[in-house]
Amino acid sequence: MMRSALSDTTPPYPSSWKALSQGEQIRAELENACAPILERVFGYHFVRLGNLSSDINISSCPIKHVVNITEASHDKTSVRGISRELPLQQNSVDAFLLAAELDFAQDPHQILREVDRAITANGQLIIAGFNPYSLAGVLKYFPINKENLLHQGRFFTSARIKDWLQLLGFEIVEQENVMYSSLFANKRFLPGSKLQRFCKRYLPAFSSMYILVARKREIPLSTIKPKWTVKKPSFVAASARVGHPQTSDSKNVM
Repeated sequence: MMRSALSDTTPPYPSSWKALSQGEQIRAELENACAPILERVFGYHFVRLGNLSSDINISSCPIKHVVNITEASHDKTSVRGISRELPLQQNSVDAFLLAAELDFAQDPHQILREVDRAITANGQLIIAGFNPYSLAGVLKYFPINKENLLHQGRFFTSARIKDWLQLLGFEIVEQENVMYSSLFANKRFLPGSKLQRFCKRYLPAFSSMYILVARKREIPLSTIKPKWTVKKPSFVAASARVGHPQTSDSKNVM
């Protein structure tokens, strides 16, 4: 049975990446990691859900009709709406981007259910989340840089998000691990440093963030069985010797 993720309180929601420590670097790293993923996303309608998602550059995506849905007014807001009650028709969106949207949600299950309702068959969902098994996930519980909103983030494991998606009928396409940093310290990390390359190669499970790409699969309710038509062979009577029909006067020749 799926463990409930409903929280008793609503986490404070960041208005932009600047509200997070090293937020601009996090955004830049996500954009670099998402660029090749977005090149393979096709369709007609793309939705960026939430303030943080709306700030992610998706210019590499072939889909040109992009809608940004945020609860409060935002400089890039297209439609004001609540993530858990999306103002979207059923099966109307080809792709969703949720950048840390589940980490600051009171009920992430309901958000995914709404995404599942609105996404088309074979539509793609991109989720970026903070890893609780990273150094940042550990420091979240220490009184370091207390004003950082990451202390209020929920930090779900990628395995748990995968379980939720699979229960909704999504197929996990790929996972990308991004950044190896405490995120709470003021020290800036170098994206292309030897340490970053070493961790990405040998310690991928301890990345500060992960990106999941999933595809919605529609399974028919009933199996369509093919109709087999068996053609019965027709038999035509033939004489024992073609061209020499036997008669009562025929004689055996020795």
